[in-house]
Formats: sequence, C-alpha cells, structure tokens
Amino acid sequence: MPFLFWDWTLILLVPALILTAYAQFKVSSTFKKYNKVPSGRGLTGAQGARMLLDSAGLNNVGIELIGGRLSDNYDPRSKTLRLSEDVGNSNSLAALGVAAHEAGHALQDAQGYAPMKVRSTLVPAANIGSNAGFILFFVGLLFGRNPVLMNLGIVLFSAAVAFTVITLPVEINASRRALAMLSDKGILVSQEVDGARKVLQAAALTYLAAALMAILNLVRLIVISRNR
Repeated sequence: MPFLFWDWTLILLVPALILTAYAQFKVSSTFKKYNKVPSGRGLTGAQGARMLLDSAGLNNVGIELIGGRLSDNYDPRSKTLRLSEDVGNSNSLAALGVAAHEAGHALQDAQGYAPMKVRSTLVPAANIGSNAGFILFFVGLLFGRNPVLMNLGIVLFSAAVAFTVITLPVEINASRRALAMLSDKGILVSQEVDGARKVLQAAALTYLAAALMAILNLVRLIVISRNR
C-alpha cells in the first residue's frame, strides 16, 4: 500500500528501504553461517526451547513444528511456541538462538511484560490501520483532498506505526532473555552464545527497519496532507 501514488515524498522512504535491504541480507547471511555450526551439547531448537520453558515453570506452553522458513512465533492466546522445521529439528547455534528467542516471548507473557501487553492490545487496530489507513487517505486525496478522510487515514495508520514501534523493545527484550537463559542453563557455552547473539542481533535489524519504514510513511502522509 505505501506505493499507491508517486510523488517526491517517496524520497523520504529511501533510508528505510536501504535499511530493509541490508537487514534482509544480514539475517539471511548470518543465519546461514551459524546454521552450519552445531552446538556442543547437540540439543535441537525444540529440545532447547522445552528445557528453557520447563525451567521457568512453563510446562503448560506447548511446542509445535510448522512449515516455512524462519516462521517461528509464540502465540500468547493458545500458549503455543511454534518453530519452523529448520529451527526445531536443527542443533545449530542459529536454531537454538531463534528457539530461545521465542521462549523469551513465552516468559514475557507469563510475567506480564508491559510492552508485550501494549502490543497485544494494538493488534486489532494495527491490522485495520495498516491497510485501511492508506486506502482512506488515498480516497480522500482523489476526491478533492478531503481533509476528513485524509486525517482519518492518518489516525488509523498511526495505530500500525505504534505497533511497529512497541514491537522493538518487545523483541530486543526477548533476545536478551534468550541469551541469558541459554548461558545460565548451560545449553550453550560462552563462545557459542556469541554466535546465537549475532543471529538475534541481525534479526533485530528487521524490526528496526519495519519501524523506520512505518514512521517515514506516516511522515510522508502528513507532508502530503499539509501540501495544499
């Protein structure tokens, strides 16, 4: 939806586009590198995640293997940690890092981590705003620069922006928890933790890129709406 119409304000998105391309490259190359490095203990991502969850008293959180590449996620509604087969069945440093990251989300949920709660409440509004906001704004622009529709579009899209921004601390905190747990529970030794850290740092860039893209798109809409 960001490219519904062309004008000079698209230049505002260039920094986000560059960061997005770099983040995708970094994630792909870093995961590929450390996915070839097996952990000393030989635990798979699913086994490591199970150990971390059980050690935190989260025996009620299930683990499922799903298709897709790096489609790993934690569902707070069903209390289920879903791991892609490349992560769940692999004993690599990359797999254990990703699996532990998702376990970190489960721990956030169990402890009532505030930013995660805020993000969850924003999900419905963000789902609507990410698409409907642009549509309403574009319709308002076409029909005589209707200020009501354009401003409503900006407000709706702001919810999507807020979601991407609050996602940053949630993901960073989950990674910190993951690395600490991997070390504390002896699943990875210090040198191995560094490899997992690099994988998670690369993944964090994708969330930063998404937040920057959302913010710059919001700025772009505001600039267009004020350019009479």
